[in-house]
Order: sequence, then structure tokens, then C-alpha cells
Amino acid sequence: MTAETWTAGRVMSRVLVAVKPGESPLMAWELMRRAGVHHLPVVEGRRVLGVLSREELAASWSGGPQEQSARHVRDLLRRVRTARVRPETPLPQVAAVMLDADVDAVPVVSGEGLIGLITARDVLAAVAGRLSPARESGEVLTGMFHLEPVLPVRTEPDSPARSWREA
Repeated sequence: MTAETWTAGRVMSRVLVAVKPGESPLMAWELMRRAGVHHLPVVEGRRVLGVLSREELAASWSGGPQEQSARHVRDLLRRVRTARVRPETPLPQVAAVMLDADVDAVPVVSGEGLIGLITARDVLAAVAGRLSPARESGEVLTGMFHLEPVLPVRTEPDSPARSWREA
């Protein structure tokens, strides 16, 4: 079997980190950083609204953490329909979709919604003959991870703050 005969379902990443559209860019950045990913699907349930890249997120950054916490990732998505492919899409066609849409990642969708993500790196790994064994399995697992921020408790300005030595 060669890269020309492989499909998106064979090459795609199956375990994904995703974010909801109402999350903040700050949370999206933290998810990407902790997971070590460069692309983050924005989803409502299993319906994919778009894919946010690390570069798009960085380019949209303005202000500090407070400003980023007040914004939503849905506002960073492209206003055009997100290019997507089906699991049976041949790899050369996946590459053509990516080129035509000027993106380096496309979601793989089926009747159930989002089932995977294929990136330019995945395409290169397939062409180089470096597919991992996990990708050859027929089982598709899409794990959606979500972090909840834990913010420090603020002391009131008129309250005397105690140092850690006094506690």
C-alpha cells in the first residue's frame, strides 16, 4: 500500500484536544501548550465549527491575560466554511483540499461528526512511510479534553494582606 492509495481515515490523528466556541483564547493557548499541539478544533458537541491554528491564535493576541479571558475563540474563526474531508477521502485529494483552502489542517468528519484531524505533518509522515502503528488500527477514539481555570482568590484592597510567613 502506498501513500497514493491511503485514505484520510488511515492517516488522521484520532485522539484530539478540542475547545468549545465560548472558551477564551487564553484557555485555547493553554490547551495547545499542555497538549503540545498546533491545531485546535473548535466544536459544539461533535460538530466542528473550525480549526484554530497556533499561528492564528498568536496573531490575534492583543492585551494581557484579562483581555484574552474576556474574548471567545468563536470570534477568531474564519468566516468561510471550514474545509473538511471524510474518512474515505484519498490522501492526494486531502492534500488538494488543504492546498485549495490554504490551510495546514482539516477535520475528518463522518455522520457522527468530528472523528479526526489530518495535518500537513500527517500527510508528510504518510508520504515518508512513517505512519505509527496506532494509526493502522481500525478503532477511532476522539477524546475531548477540557481544562477549568483556577484563579487565585483576590484580597480586598482595604484588607491587610498577610504574608506567607504570618500564616
